[in-house]
Amino acid sequence: MKHLLICFLLLMTGALSAAVIEVGAGRACPNIRTALERAHSGDTILVHPGVYAEGNLEINKPLSLIGIGYPVLDGRHLDEVITVNSPYVTVQGFDIRNSGQMSTKDLAGIKVLSADSVVIAENRFQDCNFAIYLSNTIGCRVSRNVVRGIIKEEQNSGNGIHLWKCAGAVIEENYLTGHRDGIYFEFVTDSEIRGNTSEQNLRYGLHFMFSHSDSYHHNTFRNNGAGVAVMYSRKVSMTENYFGYNWGSSAYGILLKDISDSHIWKNNFEHNSAGVYLEGASRIILEDNQFRENGWALRVQASCDANVIRGNNFFGNSFDVSTNGSLVLNTFNGNYWDKYEGYDLDRDGIGDVPYRPVSLYAVVVERMPHALMLMRSFMVYLMDKAEKIIPSLTPEQLMDEKPVMRPLAF
Repeated sequence: MKHLLICFLLLMTGALSAAVIEVGAGRACPNIRTALERAHSGDTILVHPGVYAEGNLEINKPLSLIGIGYPVLDGRHLDEVITVNSPYVTVQGFDIRNSGQMSTKDLAGIKVLSADSVVIAENRFQDCNFAIYLSNTIGCRVSRNVVRGIIKEEQNSGNGIHLWKCAGAVIEENYLTGHRDGIYFEFVTDSEIRGNTSEQNLRYGLHFMFSHSDSYHHNTFRNNGAGVAVMYSRKVSMTENYFGYNWGSSAYGILLKDISDSHIWKNNFEHNSAGVYLEGASRIILEDNQFRENGWALRVQASCDANVIRGNNFFGNSFDVSTNGSLVLNTFNGNYWDKYEGYDLDRDGIGDVPYRPVSLYAVVVERMPHALMLMRSFMVYLMDKAEKIIPSLTPEQLMDEKPVMRPLAF
């Protein structure tokens, strides 16, 4: 009890010794740089409305930098706007704009370098090469920021939120548009992406590379150049996200390339060139997802194995499933297919004959893409009907043994 009392008194002493420094016209400090020099660990700097063009502001001690009424931090296209080199820093409530751009250095609105437990919240970013850049951090949080880039060529654009070699990060409730990738993870582990909206980015709304044991859920990825990509990763959980309106010859709801041991659950794939594209994927479970009005619902390359596709709904897709191989090493079971024409004599809700989701026309298009011009022609209709009666070219083992008769409710 005595030790607890001593600890409490020490904490109260620290709290009482923390100062509040105000910045602005007629305030104790005329500019932010002076306030950062005067501040001690644990202090709070309150910045009043105005335009502050002070170059790269470096934060080298634990403190809170808080904007009142969204003061503008203008980088004048020269350098970083803020660089954080200390743990336990909070940056909140600023309008951060016009970071520099260099071909040899990734300049950002806020860059966090080897600093843990940093919070970046409720800021607005405009015309920053990289808006938020975290490198070699643990336990950082990026919350409720609005990130708007100016769309340029892909090689001259940075990412909205960029993480490299980080762990334990939380990226939540941000809005991102107009960058190369909305959110980019590389060598990031044990982190969470939730409640974000990423749309109208040049390449990917979300891009994972070599990142393991991460989760993303309740996000919206819409109208991005190539959708979402998860590559060279394992143990990724993707739950209750929306993937929509990602159109183009190389656009997907999700591209899964060389990933394993992951779970895709209760997502909505709507109006994409391909809902899910799997290449080199193994031990993936796709269940309780909605695939609605995509070009291809699923494109499963021959390099995929031990994946389970179960309990999903397929509505109005031009192609339910396509593959470029004849050997089938994946399992389809208990899905609803709106194109299924089987029957249920015992009325148990499960079709009495299997459903083969790969049509002959899908096989032809996979081999000769220009055959798409024949879509919905009478010749294609006859060809698919004949293939159903006497299968010859479609993968014989690719079937759903227990298709359900009615759409599944999630």
